[in-house]
Amino acid sequence: MIEHSVRTHKSAEDFPLEEHLAYKIAQVAADPVEVGQETKDMIINRIIDNASVAVASVIRRPVTSARVIAQGHEVAEGGATVFGVDGNYSAEWAALANGTAVRELDFHDTFLAADYSHPGDNIPPILAVAQHKGLDGKALLRGIATGYEIQVNLVKGICLHEWKIDHVAHLGPSVAAGLGTMLDLDVDTIYQAIGQALHTTTATRQSRKGLISSWKAYAPAFAGKMAIEAVDRSMRGEGAPAPIWEGEDGFIAWMLHSPERTYTVPLPEAGEEKRAILETYTKEHSAEYQSQAPIDLARRMKATLADKGLATADIESIVLHTSHHTHYVIGTGANDPQKMDPNASRETLDHSIMYIFAVALEDGTWHHVDSYAPERANRPETIELWHKVSTVEDAEWTRRYHSHDPNEKAFGAKAVITFKDGTVIEDEMAVADAHPFGARPFAREQYIAKFRTLADGLVSPEEQDRFLAAAENVENLSDLRELNVRLTDEALAQAPQTPEGIF
Repeated sequence: MIEHSVRTHKSAEDFPLEEHLAYKIAQVAADPVEVGQETKDMIINRIIDNASVAVASVIRRPVTSARVIAQGHEVAEGGATVFGVDGNYSAEWAALANGTAVRELDFHDTFLAADYSHPGDNIPPILAVAQHKGLDGKALLRGIATGYEIQVNLVKGICLHEWKIDHVAHLGPSVAAGLGTMLDLDVDTIYQAIGQALHTTTATRQSRKGLISSWKAYAPAFAGKMAIEAVDRSMRGEGAPAPIWEGEDGFIAWMLHSPERTYTVPLPEAGEEKRAILETYTKEHSAEYQSQAPIDLARRMKATLADKGLATADIESIVLHTSHHTHYVIGTGANDPQKMDPNASRETLDHSIMYIFAVALEDGTWHHVDSYAPERANRPETIELWHKVSTVEDAEWTRRYHSHDPNEKAFGAKAVITFKDGTVIEDEMAVADAHPFGARPFAREQYIAKFRTLADGLVSPEEQDRFLAAAENVENLSDLRELNVRLTDEALAQAPQTPEGIF
């Protein structure tokens, strides 16, 4: 890996094109290096993972809306597929629908470093274009490997959250780079596409603050759609603002810290295998990633309380000692009263570690639908316990969150439960059970089990078998439409009717 320094340059400075971060990313994308076997295997896992959470959300309202919009852009031949249904649709609209389906339940993979990301968001737009262009599985694998590589390394090097910029600003460029790899585009074309993609996918973090709406699911899907359009324009010779990151009126100078800040972004050198996907991790539970370990911790502590004959009704307080990010994003440090509101949206409850820990402690389990149901959130005993939970930042958890040592890096918490009689029960967990260093790391078997669990009752057993066989054979596929999953007619009939729009 090469560590690249990235800073603002005045327009009058001599700043050669080859030194632009977008150009260096484009060079990585254009590098014809082969995809290694470990990376191929993990890409297959994530294709299965994305399909799992997508089929589970197909009949939900936001995903239904996105699907209906895409179905208004049917094409006569070629085109891409949309999760759940048959048909041929324009790639950018299929990417919007599929990206929304993948993101809706907050249930797919994650990478956390200087910033946040869900790198599996790269897959829907890259796959949609591969289907639209009639590419094969080998090309798809190359494109996805690049998408993950670029997003993970941008997340390592550039913190967006600090300046309240949404993390999809790293996704637009990564998708553009992945498409460039997959389509065998030249460096100059990819460079322009990356610049356009960043320029058109920069938004504030209000999508994940306060009253969180369904746009949280649409945001990465929209970024993928914008990246597809950016690549299309660039292939036709249209350019981008430049230098997009380093310009005097550019991204770093005005969207991030200031012209004085220098960022360091690692990128593979020429000929170096793209392996960043292997640093990412998926979710066992449908909740924001930083709540994965606390959910498992709550399940363990429920058993501890039962062994000691202690009841949740007798709890005086619960304090979660955790990282800066967890405290300020999903904890009481966010100062969002909505996170304590039983009538809040599912998206908001998904970003409330107070709610999540209380429910997991009471139930000893977590379910992608039942744990968020309005009747579940409005139980009086749950509300009472929920409002006893608070978070505090702990310097050691913050240090471990940002550690570059995978053996130290952690996204967990220490829970201190104090009872009314003065009894104190403490426990901590650094990583979720499903994490590569956790108690039950996810492997192919677990990804398949997750798919079958979430597809049950929605996808026929025969269709499940067909999709899984295709996904595991992706490298040899000539027709990538086989990676779509169709729901049964009975399941699709459960989708809500959406009001008429423009399309």
